[in-house]
Amino acid sequence: MEEFSGLHPREVVRRVSSSLGCSPSSPQVAAYFDENDDLRHLRQHFLMPKVADLPASDLSIVDGGEECIYLCGNSLGLQPKMTRKYLEEELDKWARTGVHGHTDGSRPWAWAENNLEDLMAKVVGAKTSEVALMNGLTVNLHLLMLSFYKPTQSRHKVLLEAKAFPSDHYAVESQIRLRGLNPRHSMLMLSPREGEETLRTADILEAIEKEGDSIAVVMLSGVQYYTGQLFDMAAITQAGQQKYLNSGAGGLAAAFVHEKHQHSIQPALLGWWGHNLQTRFQMTNVMELQPGVSGFRLSNQPILLVCPLQASLEVNLSCPLCR
Repeated sequence: MEEFSGLHPREVVRRVSSSLGCSPSSPQVAAYFDENDDLRHLRQHFLMPKVADLPASDLSIVDGGEECIYLCGNSLGLQPKMTRKYLEEELDKWARTGVHGHTDGSRPWAWAENNLEDLMAKVVGAKTSEVALMNGLTVNLHLLMLSFYKPTQSRHKVLLEAKAFPSDHYAVESQIRLRGLNPRHSMLMLSPREGEETLRTADILEAIEKEGDSIAVVMLSGVQYYTGQLFDMAAITQAGQQKYLNSGAGGLAAAFVHEKHQHSIQPALLGWWGHNLQTRFQMTNVMELQPGVSGFRLSNQPILLVCPLQASLEVNLSCPLCR
Protein backbone atom coordinates (compact mmCIF):
# COMPACT_ATOMS: atom_id res chain seq x y z
CA MET A 1 0.00 0.00 0.00
CA GLU A 2 2.53 2.51 -1.22
CA GLU A 3 -0.05 5.30 -1.47
CA PHE A 4 -0.05 5.50 2.34
CA SER A 5 3.72 5.55 2.73
CA GLY A 6 4.88 8.00 5.40
CA LEU A 7 1.41 8.60 6.87
CA HIS A 8 0.54 8.04 10.52
CA PRO A 9 -1.49 4.80 10.96
CA ARG A 10 -4.39 6.82 12.38
CA GLU A 11 -4.55 8.87 9.19
CA VAL A 12 -4.37 5.76 7.03
CA VAL A 13 -7.33 4.21 8.86
CA ARG A 14 -9.26 7.47 8.56
CA ARG A 15 -8.70 7.67 4.79
CA VAL A 16 -9.62 4.04 4.18
CA SER A 17 -12.79 4.21 6.26
CA SER A 18 -13.79 7.42 4.47
CA SER A 19 -13.28 5.85 1.04
CA LEU A 20 -15.35 2.83 2.10
CA GLY A 21 -18.06 5.00 3.65
CA CYS A 22 -17.94 3.27 7.03
CA SER A 23 -16.70 3.70 10.58
CA PRO A 24 -12.93 3.32 11.28
CA SER A 25 -13.82 0.39 13.56
CA SER A 26 -15.90 -1.37 10.91
CA PRO A 27 -14.96 -4.94 9.90
CA GLN A 28 -14.84 -3.63 6.32
CA VAL A 29 -11.74 -1.59 7.18
CA ALA A 30 -9.97 -4.61 8.69
CA ALA A 31 -10.92 -6.70 5.66
CA TYR A 32 -9.53 -4.03 3.33
CA PHE A 33 -6.16 -4.03 5.10
CA ASP A 34 -6.05 -7.84 5.08
CA GLU A 35 -6.77 -8.01 1.35
CA ASN A 36 -4.16 -5.36 0.50
CA ASP A 37 -1.44 -6.48 2.92
CA ASP A 38 1.88 -6.99 1.12
CA LEU A 39 2.78 -9.62 3.74
CA ARG A 40 -0.48 -11.55 3.47
CA HIS A 41 1.18 -14.53 1.82
CA LEU A 42 3.22 -15.18 5.00
CA ARG A 43 0.05 -16.29 6.77
CA GLN A 44 0.31 -19.66 5.01
CA HIS A 45 3.52 -20.42 6.95
CA PHE A 46 1.78 -20.39 10.34
CA LEU A 47 -0.83 -22.44 12.20
CA MET A 48 -3.81 -20.35 13.27
CA PRO A 49 -5.81 -21.47 16.37
CA LYS A 50 -9.46 -22.29 15.82
CA VAL A 51 -12.00 -20.47 17.97
CA ALA A 52 -13.41 -23.77 19.25
CA ASP A 53 -10.04 -24.80 20.67
CA LEU A 54 -9.59 -21.68 22.78
CA PRO A 55 -10.55 -21.67 26.48
CA ALA A 56 -13.87 -20.09 27.42
CA SER A 57 -15.11 -19.92 23.82
CA ASP A 58 -18.82 -19.12 23.61
CA LEU A 59 -19.79 -21.21 20.61
CA SER A 60 -23.37 -19.96 20.78
CA ILE A 61 -22.30 -16.61 19.32
CA VAL A 62 -19.38 -17.56 17.07
CA ASP A 63 -18.48 -20.23 14.54
CA GLY A 64 -16.10 -22.55 16.36
CA GLY A 65 -14.53 -23.66 13.11
CA GLU A 66 -13.29 -20.18 12.26
CA GLU A 67 -9.69 -19.18 12.74
CA CYS A 68 -9.26 -16.70 15.54
CA ILE A 69 -7.93 -13.16 15.17
CA TYR A 70 -4.57 -13.42 16.92
CA LEU A 71 -3.13 -10.26 18.50
CA CYS A 72 -0.81 -11.69 21.17
CA GLY A 73 2.45 -11.56 19.23
CA ASN A 74 4.07 -9.53 22.02
CA SER A 75 3.89 -12.60 24.29
CA LEU A 76 3.95 -15.61 21.95
CA GLY A 77 3.81 -15.65 18.18
CA LEU A 78 1.91 -18.15 16.08
CA GLN A 79 3.55 -21.53 15.53
CA PRO A 80 5.40 -21.80 12.20
CA LYS A 81 4.28 -24.92 10.33
CA MET A 82 7.86 -26.21 10.10
CA THR A 83 8.29 -26.26 13.91
CA ARG A 84 6.78 -29.71 14.39
CA LYS A 85 8.91 -31.20 11.58
CA TYR A 86 12.15 -29.84 13.03
CA LEU A 87 11.29 -30.95 16.56
CA GLU A 88 10.36 -34.45 15.39
CA GLU A 89 13.65 -34.70 13.48
CA GLU A 90 15.62 -34.03 16.66
CA LEU A 91 13.47 -36.28 18.86
CA ASP A 92 13.95 -39.07 16.31
CA LYS A 93 17.71 -38.46 16.21
CA TRP A 94 17.85 -38.56 20.01
CA ALA A 95 15.94 -41.86 20.04
CA ARG A 96 18.13 -43.46 17.35
CA THR A 97 21.61 -42.12 18.11
CA GLY A 98 21.59 -40.85 21.68
CA VAL A 99 24.69 -38.83 22.56
CA HIS A 100 25.90 -38.76 18.94
CA GLY A 101 23.21 -36.15 18.32
CA HIS A 102 25.58 -33.58 19.80
CA THR A 103 27.85 -33.73 16.75
CA ASP A 104 25.94 -35.58 13.98
CA GLY A 105 23.05 -34.80 11.66
CA SER A 106 21.97 -31.65 9.86
CA ARG A 107 21.46 -29.83 13.17
CA PRO A 108 24.21 -30.92 15.62
CA TRP A 109 23.10 -29.92 19.11
CA ALA A 110 26.54 -28.70 20.17
CA TRP A 111 26.41 -25.79 17.72
CA ALA A 112 22.86 -25.83 16.33
CA GLU A 113 22.22 -22.22 17.32
CA ASN A 114 25.35 -21.03 15.50
CA ASN A 115 23.77 -22.11 12.21
CA LEU A 116 20.92 -19.62 12.78
CA GLU A 117 22.94 -16.55 13.64
CA ASP A 118 23.21 -15.39 10.05
CA LEU A 119 19.40 -15.33 9.90
CA MET A 120 19.15 -13.44 13.19
CA ALA A 121 21.81 -10.96 12.11
CA LYS A 122 19.65 -10.03 9.11
CA VAL A 123 16.73 -9.27 11.44
CA VAL A 124 18.68 -6.62 13.36
CA GLY A 125 20.90 -5.47 10.51
CA ALA A 126 24.11 -6.66 12.15
CA LYS A 127 27.10 -8.75 11.19
CA THR A 128 26.87 -12.44 12.08
CA SER A 129 29.87 -12.10 14.39
CA GLU A 130 28.01 -9.45 16.40
CA VAL A 131 25.03 -11.67 17.27
CA ALA A 132 24.69 -14.64 19.62
CA LEU A 133 21.67 -16.86 20.22
CA MET A 134 21.87 -17.85 23.87
CA ASN A 135 20.08 -18.08 27.19
CA GLY A 136 16.88 -16.19 27.93
CA LEU A 137 16.32 -12.45 27.65
CA THR A 138 16.87 -11.61 31.32
CA VAL A 139 20.08 -13.66 31.53
CA ASN A 140 21.46 -11.81 28.49
CA LEU A 141 20.54 -8.44 29.95
CA HIS A 142 22.41 -9.26 33.15
CA LEU A 143 25.46 -10.61 31.31
CA LEU A 144 25.73 -7.55 29.07
CA MET A 145 25.10 -5.04 31.84
CA LEU A 146 27.74 -6.65 34.06
CA SER A 147 30.28 -5.82 31.36
CA PHE A 148 28.93 -2.61 29.84
CA TYR A 149 27.34 -0.85 32.81
CA LYS A 150 30.25 0.81 34.59
CA PRO A 151 28.63 3.56 36.67
CA THR A 152 30.58 6.40 38.21
CA GLN A 153 29.46 9.08 40.64
CA SER A 154 28.51 11.40 37.80
CA ARG A 155 27.64 8.89 35.04
CA HIS A 156 25.30 6.25 36.43
CA LYS A 157 21.85 6.54 34.83
CA VAL A 158 20.15 3.89 32.66
CA LEU A 159 17.64 5.24 30.13
CA LEU A 160 14.61 3.04 29.34
CA GLU A 161 10.86 3.29 28.77
CA ALA A 162 8.62 3.96 31.77
CA LYS A 163 6.49 1.04 30.51
CA ALA A 164 9.41 -1.26 29.74
CA PHE A 165 8.88 -5.02 29.75
CA PRO A 166 9.28 -6.37 33.32
CA SER A 167 12.39 -8.34 32.28
CA ASP A 168 14.07 -5.08 31.33
CA HIS A 169 12.85 -3.07 34.29
CA TYR A 170 13.77 -5.60 36.97
CA ALA A 171 17.14 -6.38 35.43
CA VAL A 172 18.07 -2.70 35.35
CA GLU A 173 16.78 -2.15 38.86
CA SER A 174 18.81 -5.03 40.28
CA GLN A 175 21.97 -4.11 38.36
CA ILE A 176 21.78 -0.60 39.81
CA ARG A 177 21.34 -1.95 43.32
CA LEU A 178 24.21 -4.37 42.75
CA ARG A 179 26.46 -1.34 42.29
CA GLY A 180 25.24 0.20 45.55
CA LEU A 181 23.11 2.84 43.81
CA ASN A 182 19.47 3.87 44.18
CA PRO A 183 17.14 2.99 41.24
CA ARG A 184 15.06 6.09 41.98
CA HIS A 185 18.06 8.24 41.13
CA SER A 186 19.68 6.07 38.46
CA MET A 187 16.70 4.89 36.36
CA LEU A 188 15.83 7.50 33.73
CA MET A 189 12.40 6.40 32.48
CA LEU A 190 10.76 8.04 29.47
CA SER A 191 6.99 8.42 29.11
CA PRO A 192 4.91 9.55 26.12
CA ARG A 193 3.67 13.12 26.12
CA GLU A 194 0.37 13.75 27.85
CA GLY A 195 -2.48 12.49 25.70
CA GLU A 196 -0.18 10.39 23.50
CA GLU A 197 0.39 6.64 23.49
CA THR A 198 3.89 6.32 22.04
CA LEU A 199 7.29 7.92 22.57
CA ARG A 200 8.46 10.47 20.03
CA THR A 201 11.91 9.80 18.64
CA ALA A 202 12.70 13.48 19.06
CA ASP A 203 11.93 13.24 22.78
CA ILE A 204 14.20 10.21 23.18
CA LEU A 205 17.06 11.96 21.41
CA GLU A 206 16.46 15.12 23.42
CA ALA A 207 16.68 13.14 26.67
CA ILE A 208 19.97 11.58 25.54
CA GLU A 209 21.31 15.01 24.61
CA LYS A 210 20.12 16.63 27.82
CA GLU A 211 21.18 13.87 30.22
CA GLY A 212 24.12 12.61 28.16
CA ASP A 213 26.81 13.28 30.74
CA SER A 214 24.90 11.29 33.36
CA ILE A 215 23.74 8.36 31.16
CA ALA A 216 25.80 5.19 31.36
CA VAL A 217 23.47 2.90 29.33
CA VAL A 218 20.61 3.45 26.86
CA MET A 219 18.38 0.37 26.81
CA LEU A 220 15.31 0.36 24.57
CA SER A 221 13.69 -2.67 22.95
CA GLY A 222 13.40 -2.81 19.18
CA VAL A 223 9.60 -3.02 19.46
CA GLN A 224 7.80 -1.66 22.52
CA TYR A 225 5.84 -4.65 23.79
CA TYR A 226 2.91 -2.69 25.27
CA THR A 227 2.12 -0.36 22.36
CA GLY A 228 3.76 -2.14 19.43
CA GLN A 229 5.79 0.99 18.65
CA LEU A 230 8.77 0.33 16.39
CA PHE A 231 11.60 2.50 17.63
CA ASP A 232 13.92 4.28 15.22
CA MET A 233 16.87 2.20 16.36
CA ALA A 234 19.26 3.71 13.83
CA ALA A 235 18.77 7.22 15.21
CA ILE A 236 18.68 6.07 18.83
CA THR A 237 21.72 3.83 18.41
CA GLN A 238 23.64 6.66 16.80
CA ALA A 239 22.82 8.79 19.83
CA GLY A 240 23.26 6.14 22.50
CA GLN A 241 25.30 3.29 20.95
CA GLN A 242 23.35 0.37 22.47
CA LYS A 243 20.81 -2.04 20.84
CA TYR A 244 19.01 -5.36 21.50
CA LEU A 245 15.81 -7.17 20.53
CA ASN A 246 13.19 -9.01 22.60
CA SER A 247 12.46 -12.73 22.51
CA GLY A 248 9.25 -14.56 23.43
CA ALA A 249 8.51 -15.71 26.96
CA GLY A 250 10.90 -18.54 27.81
CA GLY A 251 12.26 -18.63 24.26
CA LEU A 252 15.83 -18.57 23.06
CA ALA A 253 17.07 -14.98 23.23
CA ALA A 254 19.62 -13.06 21.21
CA ALA A 255 22.32 -10.62 22.22
CA PHE A 256 24.14 -7.98 20.17
CA VAL A 257 27.60 -6.54 20.77
CA HIS A 258 29.14 -4.26 18.14
CA GLU A 259 32.37 -5.56 16.62
CA LYS A 260 34.27 -2.53 17.91
CA HIS A 261 33.98 -4.03 21.41
CA GLN A 262 35.14 -7.53 20.51
CA HIS A 263 38.56 -7.13 22.11
CA SER A 264 38.04 -4.26 24.54
CA ILE A 265 35.06 -5.61 26.53
CA GLN A 266 35.35 -8.91 28.41
CA PRO A 267 32.42 -10.84 29.91
CA ALA A 268 32.15 -10.57 33.69
CA LEU A 269 30.87 -14.15 33.96
CA LEU A 270 32.40 -17.05 32.00
CA GLY A 271 30.94 -20.32 30.78
CA TRP A 272 32.18 -23.30 28.77
CA TRP A 273 30.36 -22.18 25.62
CA GLY A 274 32.41 -18.98 25.57
CA HIS A 275 35.48 -21.11 24.79
CA ASN A 276 36.74 -21.42 21.19
CA LEU A 277 34.64 -24.09 19.45
CA GLN A 278 37.69 -25.65 17.76
CA THR A 279 39.30 -26.58 21.11
CA ARG A 280 36.24 -26.60 23.38
CA PHE A 281 36.05 -30.37 23.71
CA GLN A 282 39.71 -30.82 24.59
CA MET A 283 38.65 -30.14 28.21
CA THR A 284 41.87 -28.33 29.17
CA ASN A 285 40.13 -25.92 31.56
CA VAL A 286 42.30 -23.17 30.08
CA MET A 287 39.91 -20.58 28.66
CA GLU A 288 40.37 -19.61 25.01
CA LEU A 289 37.75 -16.87 25.02
CA GLN A 290 35.91 -16.20 21.78
CA PRO A 291 36.02 -12.51 20.82
CA GLY A 292 32.99 -10.27 21.00
CA VAL A 293 29.50 -11.42 21.86
CA SER A 294 30.39 -15.12 21.42
CA GLY A 295 32.54 -14.91 24.55
CA PHE A 296 29.40 -14.14 26.58
CA ARG A 297 27.95 -17.61 25.94
CA LEU A 298 27.51 -19.77 29.03
CA SER A 299 26.29 -23.17 27.83
CA ASN A 300 24.79 -24.94 24.84
CA GLN A 301 21.21 -24.08 23.96
CA PRO A 302 18.35 -26.62 24.23
CA ILE A 303 17.75 -28.04 20.77
CA LEU A 304 13.99 -28.02 21.39
CA LEU A 305 14.20 -24.21 21.62
CA VAL A 306 16.50 -23.93 18.60
CA CYS A 307 14.00 -25.69 16.29
CA PRO A 308 11.05 -23.27 16.72
CA LEU A 309 13.43 -20.34 16.34
CA GLN A 310 14.81 -21.80 13.12
CA ALA A 311 11.30 -22.20 11.73
CA SER A 312 10.34 -18.60 12.52
CA LEU A 313 13.58 -17.09 11.20
CA GLU A 314 13.18 -18.99 7.93
CA VAL A 315 9.77 -17.39 7.46
CA ASN A 316 11.39 -14.00 7.96
CA LEU A 317 14.03 -14.86 5.35
CA SER A 318 11.34 -15.75 2.82
CA CYS A 319 9.82 -12.27 3.06
CA PRO A 320 11.46 -9.78 0.65
CA LEU A 321 10.17 -6.83 2.73
CA CYS A 322 11.75 -8.21 5.92
CA ARG A 323 15.31 -8.67 4.65
